[in-house]
Amino acid sequence: MEAETAPPTTSTTWQPPRFWKFLQWLARFLMPLVGRLRVSGDVPEGLRRGPMILAANHISPFDPIVLTAATGVRRVRPRIMATGGLFRAPFVGFVMRRSGHLRVDRRTASVADALQVAADAIKDGCVVMVYPEGRIGLDPTMWPERGKTGTARLAFLSGAPVVPIAQWGSHEIVPYATSFKGIVRGAAHAVVHRPVIRVHFGKPVDLSDLIPGVPGAAQRATERIIEGLTETLAAIRPDEPDLPHFVDRTRPVDVTRRYRRRPTP
Repeated sequence: MEAETAPPTTSTTWQPPRFWKFLQWLARFLMPLVGRLRVSGDVPEGLRRGPMILAANHISPFDPIVLTAATGVRRVRPRIMATGGLFRAPFVGFVMRRSGHLRVDRRTASVADALQVAADAIKDGCVVMVYPEGRIGLDPTMWPERGKTGTARLAFLSGAPVVPIAQWGSHEIVPYATSFKGIVRGAAHAVVHRPVIRVHFGKPVDLSDLIPGVPGAAQRATERIIEGLTETLAAIRPDEPDLPHFVDRTRPVDVTRRYRRRPTP
């Protein structure tokens, strides 16, 4: 018997806080100080306010600022699923809570509850943004790694479409190792060189033929999501098909989660 997936709804009781809208405006205002933001692709008008899952690649600690600015450009107000450590931080935690973002306490018994909370928010008409890789990627090529199944399970629970959003260039602003010296050095380099920061919204990933609850369905859905994210990233780094031109020396290397496919030239 096929598992039922609740149909998305277009009505919502949650409204983006003014504080979150202000932060999106502020990020767009500050981005030109450290880089040149270029946003391409778009979200279908019917999905802009949800329900929808935005699946982003993760390459730098600066990614949230880039994505905050880019989603502001496209007038999308996502609720970001983020690690509980950010919510416990003195200032950042206040910002995350005030903006309406969603807390995930990894490696705890409540992590499954967070997935259900996010699914309920999406069913209520929200846009939720996730990092399907589950961490900043450590593959030296900086293409998306194999994903965790959380994004796929969230799609199955909510019935919402998954739209990949790829970014490139934020690794030139803030390094992987966020020491004070590293941040200052990275920011100084960015202010002088103002690298181009590209963000591209891709096409929704087709998961319609997969049946929730069937063994292997979540893994197959995860592979499709990573594949869609990889192809979306390929559109904005055509001149860097192998190693990136800019190499962050503080980033460790881990190829154990290398995704088996790469975009074709």
